[in-house]
Amino acid sequence: MRLLFVGTSPGTGGIETHLVTLARAMAESGDEVAAVVRPGSAVAAWLSGMPVRIVHGTFQNALDVRGMVAVSRAIRRFRPDWIIGSVSKEFWPLAALARAAHVRLALFKHMDFQMRPLTKRYIPRLADRFIVISDSMRQSFIGRGVDAKRLTVLRNPIDTRRFRPDAALREQARSALGYDAGDVVVGYLGRLSSEKGIYALADALDAAMLEAPALRALWTGNGPDAAALGDRLAGSAHADRHRLRPFASDVRPVYAALDVLAVPSLIAESFGRVAAEAEACGVPVLASHVGGIPEAMQDGVTGLLLPPGDTGAWAKALIQLARDPVTRARMGAEGPRLVASRFEARVVAEQFRALLRTGTDGSGSGRPSRAA
Repeated sequence: MRLLFVGTSPGTGGIETHLVTLARAMAESGDEVAAVVRPGSAVAAWLSGMPVRIVHGTFQNALDVRGMVAVSRAIRRFRPDWIIGSVSKEFWPLAALARAAHVRLALFKHMDFQMRPLTKRYIPRLADRFIVISDSMRQSFIGRGVDAKRLTVLRNPIDTRRFRPDAALREQARSALGYDAGDVVVGYLGRLSSEKGIYALADALDAAMLEAPALRALWTGNGPDAAALGDRLAGSAHADRHRLRPFASDVRPVYAALDVLAVPSLIAESFGRVAAEAEACGVPVLASHVGGIPEAMQDGVTGLLLPPGDTGAWAKALIQLARDPVTRARMGAEGPRLVASRFEARVVAEQFRALLRTGTDGSGSGRPSRAA
């Protein structure tokens, strides 16, 4: 198949990582792949050197003519079988361009937010495949009135060539951070904002540190509450055991340094990409039992699911894992196995290819495509 991915976001988050990982996996498994991306963006840099044809374009908003011209030119030159979009502001122009060119359209919705009424009503109908990234997200959208027959689930792909256990990187990363062999490092990686549960985690860590002298905390991220969190950690009785670092584009050294990853979100996340990446690297996960996060892990096997915001339960789990290297090692060994079977990029690419090649929208109803 000939696949044209479109994603002109300037960011470095989950949506951008998803596009790059899936585009690369599809190209490496035999499909012809092109991508319309913002010039100078992280996505453009990440795709450089991959077997993906790069086309430069930008959508500042849904009415940006420059983006529409770039995609239109790419359609004429590349003649794709499918256009694949991932950014909400690009859905309407891609729907219009796909319909005008008689090209099939697949749209990924990554965020579990309410869509505007017209978008909710028409975009899932205009797309040949409308894809969300977890069962939890699918149920949320059905509850908001999206037709269940038009919703398909395809989970985030993980590039296990990048995210894998790496003893040499672990030694290097922990040495650079000043951690000793006996330190048990619990990490947070993500947006520093209150709804992510960072303050509840900070309280749980401080409580656990009273009982577990080896426990250390590594906070990595940016966000609106970064300064407030920094003040909170600086005022902690265990301030010297907390470290706060800005987000870096290469997060592999962070995972390598950790003994446990914490995902303490208070809101219904679409999925748990950081949990899956950590598991691929052999790191056990403590995570909130909310939204799509449980679908990224196996409770009691690759980590533990905990009540969101329950400081006591989180402190107890932190103490338990800090004191139990055998359980940490067992959970760490199970993580890569789980990711290889469910989320490995080649596995997800095959599922995506099958989804595009079938005549259904994921419900078995046999919805025909416009290009048929």
